[in-house]
Amino acid sequence: MKRTMVLKTVAVLGAASLALAACSSDSEDTTASATAEETSAEATVEEEATDECTSTSLVLGTMLPATGDLAFLGPPEFAGVELALEEIDAAGGVLGSPVTYIEGDSGDTTTDIASQTVDSQLAQGVNAIIGAASSGVSLTVIDKITSNGVVQFSPANTAPVLTTYPDNGLYFRNSPSDVLQGAVIAQSAVDAGITKLAVVARQDPYGEGLAAATVKNFVEAGGTLTKELLYDPAAPSFEAEVAEIKASGPEAVAVIGFEETVKFVQEMIKQGVGPGDLQLYLVDGNLSTTAFADFPAGTMDGTVGTVPSGSVDLTTFNERLLAFDPALTDFSYGPQSYDATMVIALAAHKAGCADGVKIAAALPEVAGNGGEKCTTYADCVALLDAGTEIDYEGVTGGVDFNEYGDLLEGTISINEYSSNTEFAEIGSVTAVVPLP
Repeated sequence: MKRTMVLKTVAVLGAASLALAACSSDSEDTTASATAEETSAEATVEEEATDECTSTSLVLGTMLPATGDLAFLGPPEFAGVELALEEIDAAGGVLGSPVTYIEGDSGDTTTDIASQTVDSQLAQGVNAIIGAASSGVSLTVIDKITSNGVVQFSPANTAPVLTTYPDNGLYFRNSPSDVLQGAVIAQSAVDAGITKLAVVARQDPYGEGLAAATVKNFVEAGGTLTKELLYDPAAPSFEAEVAEIKASGPEAVAVIGFEETVKFVQEMIKQGVGPGDLQLYLVDGNLSTTAFADFPAGTMDGTVGTVPSGSVDLTTFNERLLAFDPALTDFSYGPQSYDATMVIALAAHKAGCADGVKIAAALPEVAGNGGEKCTTYADCVALLDAGTEIDYEGVTGGVDFNEYGDLLEGTISINEYSSNTEFAEIGSVTAVVPLP
């Protein structure tokens, strides 16, 4: 039976972090505690936003994984952006002009593809870039993007380190920090009666951040951590890592990784600690309908995986996305990519200018500033043109930002595999996203 939980108490998830996030007065406290550097960055955005407009035609780039170890996330993300652009242009475009769209690959951290994509798009005058999917990739290019006065907006970055990264007020994301996903993984394990957990993660900002949040919350809930292990995702073999996990005697294992998870789980099966032997937990970076297709039938049955989703049912939107791109097999982060595109376009319209700094200043205003709620680009633009403040409600629900450009409130979907290629939501958690 599907269950939806609104996270209000923190007995399991770590009282200190989530109790702080749950208080309605926190926005005042956290704003007051913002660092001088962040305050200065916000002031810079506001100051520059008053300058004369330098661009009235929105040029939007994407830096999403067409190749690399998150390539399975590329198709739904590209489809989400392109579906939004189709609807935006059908409603008259941005400031009376169609959006100029420049598609780009992000690759992964083993290549220089993302940097090449950014260089090319900056040379073509982009005002905003959607991407990357990988937090590690974003960290390789965020300075280059934001120092050029361009908005970087990720639909899928979740590493906690990005919350307070110095970005000149130009970096935004609409997937919650892994401080929340880690808490949900821990709660799911505790709810299932797991008392001894091993956590293994790829050694990069994403893996390290999510592993730390999972461990913290599981231990605070009274669980015993049998092993916390970071691995090199490019390692030729995971035999030694799996042996360490096995020796620690866990009841369940959380594997935090990307496409290398397939090799890791294969080694777990070989050593007798695979999903048929222990409860396996996956995460957004490896929750896939295609990655485990070649495993023996039934191997993944009962495996649980978490992924950021939306506070509303995404079934209808995913059907729209599939109609737009019938080749889709995964839908993760497609809805977030759609909403990212919409709020960038609305911010440019609100600002009356497609300049990146002005878009950044207007993003919080169109995404949740106490205005009238609207759900389509055409309706939102009509309200803006009438002088009405708006609050865009996306296909994922609200997209309000906190003072760091992070999603204020997030939803984590909990899923269970019924075969190697099928999983379905069994629950969800919606909460104000705790700060790191």
